[in-house]
Amino acid sequence: MNIRTASTTFTTSRLSETRRFYEEHFDAKAVFDCGWYVVLRLTEADAGPEVGLMEPRDGAPEFKGGVTLNLRVANADAVHTRLTGQGLKPLIPLEDQPWGDRGFGVVDPSGVVVYCYHDIEPSAEFKPYFLESD
Repeated sequence: MNIRTASTTFTTSRLSETRRFYEEHFDAKAVFDCGWYVVLRLTEADAGPEVGLMEPRDGAPEFKGGVTLNLRVANADAVHTRLTGQGLKPLIPLEDQPWGDRGFGVVDPSGVVVYCYHDIEPSAEFKPYFLESD
């Protein structure tokens, strides 16, 4: 199988506020918008990561939380400075993690934790868990 892209869709009654959150804080651009369903691209690339937002319809259950959207960025410190400067309050503080990332998390209006991080050297304890890839 050759998966070319992946995305997730969150069903939320707060579609407008959540859309605005990603557009204002993560420079997201709508690539599809029929009013009740919006696809936001998080990069300039044509096949970059996307997040879908959908209003509850036809009995679809509304998202109730419990998800973390991980965004690997070039510099988590710079993103943290920018987002806190825009008034966002981190749920997860900016810190080094022993499994090999430096990051922090904020919460979007629909309840998704957005964890922004960059890679750092993992501690000796976590190095054995990294699997080699082709």
